[in-house]
Amino acid sequence: MKHLICVLVLGVAGAAGVTAQPPAKGAKKATASKAPTTPPSNEDLNIQAYVQLLRTDLKKAKSQVVSDVMQFDAGQAATFWPIYKDFETDYGRVGDQIIDLVKQYVQNYDTMTNEVADQLAIKLLDIEQQRNELKRTYYARFKSALGPITAVRLLQVENQIEKLLDLQIASQLPVVGTSEK
Repeated sequence: MKHLICVLVLGVAGAAGVTAQPPAKGAKKATASKAPTTPPSNEDLNIQAYVQLLRTDLKKAKSQVVSDVMQFDAGQAATFWPIYKDFETDYGRVGDQIIDLVKQYVQNYDTMTNEVADQLAIKLLDIEQQRNELKRTYYARFKSALGPITAVRLLQVENQIEKLLDLQIASQLPVVGTSEK
């Protein structure tokens, strides 16, 4: 099972966290107030390093795709990229939540209960809602700065990339068992 977790985390980190940024130096995790945990193992540290490498490479590739599709002139690019950088940062936080959700799913997969399944499903729906609200917010910013056609074109590209990444994640996760516990 631990091997499955490693494979899924690496695959999902590359997919879901395409835009995620590493936490700022000195930033505390939300779990810092919880009871102390054991220090990460060498395997966990290696996974974290691989995740960061995947995110860096995939972020570059995504930016290139967006640039190729959007085909901005110099003035449009100067307006677009700062807003897009903000979007990427905010969207990365959603990617981090997806990674955490997948980790929880994998950790509970063999011992899944109705309660845990329900919690995971609600969290997934919350993440989807956050993603859509974020895209709606940034659509308005892009529309105001560059016009509706350009904003829609970006929304189309983002949705296509998002769907591909979601499909990659879904194809790597085993379907939850059918036995009721």
